[in-house]
Amino acid sequence: MLTADDKKLINQAWEKVLSHQEDIGAEALERMFVTYPQTKTYFPHFDLHHGSDQIRGHGKKVVSALGNAIKSIDNLSQALSELSNLHAYNLRVDPPCFSLQLLSQCFQVVLATHLGKDYSPEAHAAFDKFMSAVAAVLAEKYR
Repeated sequence: MLTADDKKLINQAWEKVLSHQEDIGAEALERMFVTYPQTKTYFPHFDLHHGSDQIRGHGKKVVSALGNAIKSIDNLSQALSELSNLHAYNLRVDPPCFSLQLLSQCFQVVLATHLGKDYSPEAHAAFDKFMSAVAAVLAEKYR
């Protein structure tokens, strides 16, 4: 699904994300909660105010998980197995409600904002394919 060029673009963009993981993750989550308020229901125990420690911490976890997936881009199923199990069996989040597609859209807006011209249309398309692959792997446990 991902070409060699896609992987190269993803890795190049990701190098610029590494030093801002917490900020980018928090901003993507905050954007998701504002744009798709129904996603707040999956975080009833979180302080959802701008800049809260819980949003920043979870945002960093999300970006870290994506970074691990990028490191294992050729074996996403194995790389995301533990995370998939967590959401399917422990948290019991329904796949349609898993909100990764919604978060993906918000994450890509944040990437475009932070990376500017370094987030080319080709990089956007590569990340879109990557995020779709991640969502598919995370939903595998539900089948």
